[in-house]
Amino acid sequence: MTQPSAPRTARARVREELTRQIKEVARRQLAARGTAALSLRAVARETGMGSSTVYRYFPSRDQLLTALIVDAYEAVGAAAAQAESAVSRADVSGRWMSLVGAVRRWAVAHPQEYALIFGSPVPGYRAPADTVDPAVRIPLLVLQILSDAVQSGQVLPPDDRPIPRAVRADLKSLRETVAPVLSDQHLARALAAWTQLVGSIGFELFGHLNNVIHDYEAYFSYQMRGVAQNLGLTQSQGA
Repeated sequence: MTQPSAPRTARARVREELTRQIKEVARRQLAARGTAALSLRAVARETGMGSSTVYRYFPSRDQLLTALIVDAYEAVGAAAAQAESAVSRADVSGRWMSLVGAVRRWAVAHPQEYALIFGSPVPGYRAPADTVDPAVRIPLLVLQILSDAVQSGQVLPPDDRPIPRAVRADLKSLRETVAPVLSDQHLARALAAWTQLVGSIGFELFGHLNNVIHDYEAYFSYQMRGVAQNLGLTQSQGA
């Protein structure tokens, strides 16, 4: 029988609430001024806390940025995973479309946080290892969908383009680490699909297709269905 978890102490609850407040203010400042202008002193002023209090929670700007980055990766990853898990496992095309739709909806609702994790690098910031696991959650979901498609007998459309030797070495490492059933062609297309997803949403959020595409949701769906076809994802019988 599982033991109930110990109740949080008043100190822990206060710490959690103050951490939440600091991060909320930091997100507002990112939206208003951009990542380069984020400062702990400015956050302290807006929260009404002393600088020393904020520094106890986040000793540097980079540690605060890391917390915001991890939160953003975890939030978009959770949205993608929840949407993908709601679709029949056999419907690999539906799982892909559900996943990418959830990522786009999250990005449209949280453009500054999307820019933080998929936009220009923050000057002077070097992401620590803490960000790796949250960052790969969605790519791993894509590889799982593709692996399930391969194991169900679905095949890629033909593509005779040779993959450069240097790229094959990278794909070999990726396959050995996370995707043993996928070929070089599968992995190369999966990486292209991931970059197309991130880039397509970025084009929408940052206005690169303004006055070109007026119904971006319809265009995004069309584009992502094309990506699904390129990956060889089709709806299985009985899905």
